[in-house]
Amino acid sequence: MQDIILKIAEIYFRYGIKSVTMDDLARDLGVSKKTLYLYFKDKKDVVRKVINHLIESQKCGISDALNQPNTNAIDKLLMMTQFFARHLKNSNASLTYDLQKYYPDVWDEVIDFKREEVFTHIMNNIHEGIREGIYRDDMNYEIIARAYVSRMEMYQTDLWQPLEKFPLAEVFRTLFIYHIRGIANEKGLKHLDKNIHQWIFN
Repeated sequence: MQDIILKIAEIYFRYGIKSVTMDDLARDLGVSKKTLYLYFKDKKDVVRKVINHLIESQKCGISDALNQPNTNAIDKLLMMTQFFARHLKNSNASLTYDLQKYYPDVWDEVIDFKREEVFTHIMNNIHEGIREGIYRDDMNYEIIARAYVSRMEMYQTDLWQPLEKFPLAEVFRTLFIYHIRGIANEKGLKHLDKNIHQWIFN
């Protein structure tokens, strides 16, 4: 089941959702459509299970980044941002469009994940950085965390178009540095300046 969902996710990333029929999926997977219906009730069930899998994989990726030993809050946020950059690099604009137009309730699950769970992780990272003495403690961090999540959502809307001329890795690296320079204190900025040239986004 897991292998089937992974393969379908690759197909959706490549072609979007609307144009891919159950017949297409069966053919590309090398199974009969009857076999496909043993795993899924209908196309909407396929979409929901694929998106739920992607959300769970993002949760695991975030957890891995935030639980790395011998790292501070800046390092952890860097790894989380690198993870999202890699994930979004494989995304497809038509996939997002199809979700929003034809499966709005499934799209809402994606937005809820970002606006609540990712937001919570950003807030926790901020509190960790303050405890470590590398983030400033004199700012309204709910605004900053919400803005951080909104920038991630922007990638999947028309608001991203002015930035499409730049490589995705460069955009994420620039926005990450911009974010850290805004919230880090002198100690945090020293850590940033010391390590910035070895941080890679790809």
